[in-house]
Amino acid sequence: MLIELTAKDYVRSVSSESPTPGGGSVAALAGSLGGALTNMVGNLTIGKKVYDGVPQEQKVNMEEAFQRIDKLIEELILIVDEDSTAFDDVMRAFKLPKETDEEKKLRTSAIQEGYKKAMEVPLRCAEKCLEILRLQDVFANYGNVNAITDVGVGTLLAYTGLEGALFNVIINLKSIKDQEYKAQIEGKLDALMEEGKRLKEEMLAIVYKRLL
Repeated sequence: MLIELTAKDYVRSVSSESPTPGGGSVAALAGSLGGALTNMVGNLTIGKKVYDGVPQEQKVNMEEAFQRIDKLIEELILIVDEDSTAFDDVMRAFKLPKETDEEKKLRTSAIQEGYKKAMEVPLRCAEKCLEILRLQDVFANYGNVNAITDVGVGTLLAYTGLEGALFNVIINLKSIKDQEYKAQIEGKLDALMEEGKRLKEEMLAIVYKRLL
């Protein structure tokens, strides 16, 4: 499993001539690291002296966000490996026989289903990265100020995971012929990008305000 590699070996694997792990796997890793940095700030805040000054309502929010981010990190870790095999069904479908009209029909259908599967993995990655961005607000505003830069880096990484994953959604979507399905996904893409960009800018504005 890719996630079991050392950081050095993973980086070397990415830089090799093999197409996997590629951008989708790296996007998932970036998102997981964004969540990890956010929760590091939580660990440096919750139960510490600085936590005494956090309003009770925000303590509840922070602890709930911490638990949810922990689950998102685990889900993104799984996608680091899952993304590397997401395109396998497409490759298998291209190898199907195409001598008869029936074979051609079955092959085309399998290829289309393969592209949908290959697209759905990075789409899930993007959605999870966006959720991390949604949960960072309480850490940016009430997290230990001595770790505010870690919130900032966590935001940048979560956003990188989001937009990086969407690159793979877009390229696979181009090969899908079902126009109704494409329109549905394209609408979802626009919403993810718009909210992601807004949250990134909001979090960074808070980080710079507390940093400076």
